[in-house]
Amino acid sequence: MQEKIYTIPVNEAFEQSGDECPFCFLYKKLEKIELDAISGAAMMEPDIRIMTNKKGFCVNHYEKMFAYKNRLSLALMLESHIAELAKELKTGGFLSKDIGSKPAERIEKLEHSCYICEQIDEKFSKMVSTAVYLYEKEPEFLKMFNSKKVICLPHYKRLLRTANNSMGKKQYELFVKDTDKIISGYISQLSEDVSWFCKKFDYRYEKEPWNNSKDAVERAIKFLGGPSDID
Repeated sequence: MQEKIYTIPVNEAFEQSGDECPFCFLYKKLEKIELDAISGAAMMEPDIRIMTNKKGFCVNHYEKMFAYKNRLSLALMLESHIAELAKELKTGGFLSKDIGSKPAERIEKLEHSCYICEQIDEKFSKMVSTAVYLYEKEPEFLKMFNSKKVICLPHYKRLLRTANNSMGKKQYELFVKDTDKIISGYISQLSEDVSWFCKKFDYRYEKEPWNNSKDAVERAIKFLGGPSDID
């Protein structure tokens, strides 16, 4: 398989993800790159600061930036972000029909924006498209794709929609069958493991082996919800 710059991250994710969803593996790698950048020199770049002032961050990424222990970088971003918000959250004049509409609309917009999420999503979308392209064009990747044990539900949905927009009908039907085989096989095993985990708390099964169920809850959360820091 002849690799190009844009195919390398996708191939690496499928090669290195082991029993994890390869797209979760890829997402977390992209997320780390963005967190490293924004917690370092990038936050001093004027064009980046303009974007972070406008978009802010989701609570998940605020917490992850806080965990980086670079309080000064975070504080500097917060300082300018809060200063800009202070101006934008001023209520309308008393002649306005609804003097509270302006701050409410700005907060609504802020609640649905995150600089890091948007940076990741832009790159991630291209990589999902690349995976679909490689599935169609590269037999070696197709083999690797079909060998995966799991694709989480959020990324399964995204894959199906991306493939539906780019593949012909016959190829898309084959793709759906292949991905369904991965999903249905994993759900079947996961269901058994979660059920066995529950049974292990019944005294009648106390002496039975755990089998593959000890981490069933963690795996179920990752399968249902996508990228997670749960170990």
